[in-house]
Amino acid sequence: MRKIHIFDTTLRDGEQSPGVNLNTREKLEIAYQLEKLGVDRMEAGFPAASPGDLAAVNAIARAVKNSTVIGLSRSREQDIEAVREALQGAQDPCIHLFLATSPIHRQHKLRMDKAQVLDTARSAIRYAKRYFSKIEFSLEDAGRTEHDFLVEVTSMAVQEGAAVVNIPDTVGYLYPEEYGNLFRILKAQVPDIEKVQLSAHCHNDLGMATANTLAAIMNGADQIEGTVNGIGERAGNTAIEEIAMALETRQELFGAKTTLQLSEIARTSRLVSRLTGMVVPGNKAIVGANAFAHESGIHQDGMLKEKTTYEIMTPETIGLKESKLVLGKHSGRHAFREKLVELGFILQEDEVNQAFAQFKDLADKKKEVTDDDLIALLEEKLVDIPEVFKLQEMYVTYGDASVPAARISLCLEDDKYVTSEAEGNGSVDAIYNAIDKASGENVILADYSIKSVTHGKDALGEVHVVLRQDKMTVQGRGVSTDILGASARAYVDALNHLVEKRKTYTERINVNL
Repeated sequence: MRKIHIFDTTLRDGEQSPGVNLNTREKLEIAYQLEKLGVDRMEAGFPAASPGDLAAVNAIARAVKNSTVIGLSRSREQDIEAVREALQGAQDPCIHLFLATSPIHRQHKLRMDKAQVLDTARSAIRYAKRYFSKIEFSLEDAGRTEHDFLVEVTSMAVQEGAAVVNIPDTVGYLYPEEYGNLFRILKAQVPDIEKVQLSAHCHNDLGMATANTLAAIMNGADQIEGTVNGIGERAGNTAIEEIAMALETRQELFGAKTTLQLSEIARTSRLVSRLTGMVVPGNKAIVGANAFAHESGIHQDGMLKEKTTYEIMTPETIGLKESKLVLGKHSGRHAFREKLVELGFILQEDEVNQAFAQFKDLADKKKEVTDDDLIALLEEKLVDIPEVFKLQEMYVTYGDASVPAARISLCLEDDKYVTSEAEGNGSVDAIYNAIDKASGENVILADYSIKSVTHGKDALGEVHVVLRQDKMTVQGRGVSTDILGASARAYVDALNHLVEKRKTYTERINVNL
């Protein structure tokens, strides 16, 4: 069966989603999980974009061992040099060059004619070959490029030694038959096309990214490019979990498969959602909360008689196993450690002890602690930043005839305690006003959202906030059975991210000076 290579661009194109800003530690956490998922190629970032992005790509390049690590580059020598620096230490480095080829891009963005585009692309590939044995070249906006010019540029890339040629539908303009036809044309008209892998990169502006990508596979694409949960510019990219499960479920149709570890899909989705702050819609294919839920009486009746009546795949396939080990306040450390291993968490002894203490605290509030409860608690703690502010105590008063008020006690880095009181339009507003006074930070609350992590009256609630200060935007997350507690924890978490980001920004300015 033909293998389809997975090129994951969650850390590059995915991070370009409005409002998403990952730091190096968060990118590394995602990179490790992508490696565990089994992606073949991992686009770690755009090194020329900023010193911070270059450093993050370099950290990923040195950490990842089982996936090709890729850096994006415009067809410019300075960009190529930035990728070269960023990928030092990579076990299997690759540079991803791109240049727009469509008439609208040539005229309005590049201000080049066809000959200039061709010469610029050729020069970039030749320059990159000095440093890289693996080169991918993308014809940006290939979907709106004249077919003869598409063949001409692709032929040049093949002749110059590119290993992969990417044919992106950059603006999600095409429909499946049109997009698949591009691959048929290239397969038929480009000399020595068998020397390269053809890649499909689709955006979802008209909701057809997955359909277009599958059409490309049907017509000879060797690689697909996408992101976890389909995040990315504008309406996003092809969701790699949708492609993987489509090929797995319809093997007889496609005759192709990926080598992803499908049981890691759910956990990867959850991690990316948490770190980016982009909530997965309940009706999202494969990883949405309702993807394997059945409410209709007719559906439920069918499921009870035979699951395949309404489920074409099983939740176990993507890693949504039901718990076989029920945990509660009477559970011991051994059972807890075994559950962590079952969920895929390999922790040091001190981390187990810390997690166990959190578990016991939660178990006192809930009759039964589910897998989702544990994952939410652990993922909140495992990717952490220095805690400049720690929430110590919180008191909130509210009544129909009184103004909501809150008293907050924060522990600072020097172990000093600061307590402040404030009123607000509601309990959450009062809490945030009190935290502002205690921390001394002046921020704007740009976004606030709540979702239930688990089910039932004692469910864990997750609060996600976005704070803005000057030109910096940060995210924070808090989890608790008490939504006010989760709100406070999310806000303090965001403040800690703000301090860390401000510190990094200051260091970067000093270096540039």
